Amino acid sequence: MSWDIWLIFFVLGVILPWHGRMRMKKLLAVPRVSSTERLVLYASTIAFQWVAVAIVAWRAWAHGFTAFQLGLTIHDQSRILVSAIIGAMIIAALQWLNLRRVGKLPVEARGSLQALAERILPQSTVELLPYLALAITAGLCEEFLYRGFAMAVLLHVGLQAWAAVLLSSVLFGLAHSYQGRGGILMTLVIGLVLGSSRLAYESLVPAIFWHSAVDVVAGTAGPRYLTPKGTGASESEKLIHQN
Repeated sequence: MSWDIWLIFFVLGVILPWHGRMRMKKLLAVPRVSSTERLVLYASTIAFQWVAVAIVAWRAWAHGFTAFQLGLTIHDQSRILVSAIIGAMIIAALQWLNLRRVGKLPVEARGSLQALAERILPQSTVELLPYLALAITAGLCEEFLYRGFAMAVLLHVGLQAWAAVLLSSVLFGLAHSYQGRGGILMTLVIGLVLGSSRLAYESLVPAIFWHSAVDVVAGTAGPRYLTPKGTGASESEKLIHQN
């Protein structure tokens, strides 16, 4: 691989996880995050992801990677779109049930997830719309970066398909290391599912739909179950210190 491809992998595997942890550390250091701060967080993340995709796409095409290699084609439109929509519905239901399950746990048993939810998830309609834009952006951009570009490069250098899925999922999990060890593991598992769909359908479309569904439900159902009225800042601060 050329130096710029190595640099992109270094950014995906080291710089982005570090930046995410540092950013989240700052958010967790304050008792509450204002609506304006959440909106700035959403907007800056959207902008960053699209800039990252533009740069990576530029370098990918400069090195001759085709739309097919990057998963940007749709061969069997009906099959792919049906799978994308049905899969998104199933994943959305599973995500909703999981959030409902976690919401029934005592606040102290939810770990750092509670503190993260209170700071990141939208708390009003004004915040929800930009959050949904972020959820869709994450589905598009992160799938291109991890299932499109990363898997294309790993397959191009001769790795077996299973190894490409695994390594890209590890990078994906590390990018969410700000969620803690549990978040890394869960995201890695989700990455394995998304990576497998990338191979099965030879397209990113199902993975984009499924990924977006996870984030959309997190923003719509998460506040209902994880940030109910009465969850005070003092409880959140205790969770931060415990973790």
